[in-house]
Amino acid sequence: MEKGRFKTRLGYLIFAIVIDAFANSLMINSNMGSAVWTASAVNISSLLHSTYGTTLFVYAVIVTIVNQFLLGKFDGHIFLSNLLFSLPFSYLVGFFSDIMNPLQLNQLSIVLRLIVDILGLIGVSVGTSIYQRCNLIQHPNDELAYLLRFKYLHGSAGWGQLISYTPPVIIMIICYFLTGQILSVGIGTILAMFCQGIIIGISDKIVLPSLKHHYSF
Repeated sequence: MEKGRFKTRLGYLIFAIVIDAFANSLMINSNMGSAVWTASAVNISSLLHSTYGTTLFVYAVIVTIVNQFLLGKFDGHIFLSNLLFSLPFSYLVGFFSDIMNPLQLNQLSIVLRLIVDILGLIGVSVGTSIYQRCNLIQHPNDELAYLLRFKYLHGSAGWGQLISYTPPVIIMIICYFLTGQILSVGIGTILAMFCQGIIIGISDKIVLPSLKHHYSF
């Protein structure tokens, strides 16, 4: 990769990570339903009394290992890049969530909260689309959907995203039976389950279309 091209992709990557983390925090603070993996992490965080950032990072490590099994071989680059992405992203979500708390987004009218939540979902999807196409590093949760999409599902972003949600949904069900409550799940979570992959596919075509997918499996 040429030096200038690498710098451009690196800049887009950093931009995408910040957008994705901020958008996830919007969904959390709107209290109208977070993205599926984030909602699952919120429930685990509540169950274990741990911080969002730490919970998201440990979650990411586990998914990173699962991805290696899906690949059918050990890929050191993907393994390390997944972990490298997860560390700043996980704690950025916690950071943005904390600084948004004084805004009391969850006290807005239900219509405004829904608008904030949908904007967050769009931001998450756009950020994911950008950093997947940067072809440098990506979050292990999205790596999972990416592997499913291109290795097993003939490039379908919608099906890849939907099937990748099976583990976090199961975990949320377990948390519900253990605690009797389910947190950060709402309209936004349902929209994320069925629409995030579609929005990612659309973003691939209209947001920074010069960035292209690269895959070798």
